[in-house]
Amino acid sequence: MIVSTTTALDGTQVSEYVGVVTGEAVLGANAFRDLFAGLRDIVGGRSAGYERSLREARDTALAEMVSEAEQKGADAVVGVDVDYESIQLGQGGSMLMVSASGTAVKL
Repeated sequence: MIVSTTTALDGTQVSEYVGVVTGEAVLGANAFRDLFAGLRDIVGGRSAGYERSLREARDTALAEMVSEAEQKGADAVVGVDVDYESIQLGQGGSMLMVSASGTAVKL
């Protein structure tokens, strides 16, 4: 399955637009990871735990989007957009939501 952020693919022609496909992933934030990320903010550096969570959430959202495109008989997904949102829960809790969307096409 070809997945592209562009709306056209070099050397190919879209024969049919199948429709919009999406994928989402919502992950809870770990309290210890939050604590260590806060410390990293103070002393500087990168938060490997958060980076790993973002990568996993992105990969999950993209995989769900591709799965939906495959179910619709598409050959590719073009115009892909990935968005990240922090969902604030009561009493200081939060979750991370990553969504991917694009247009499923037949080539």
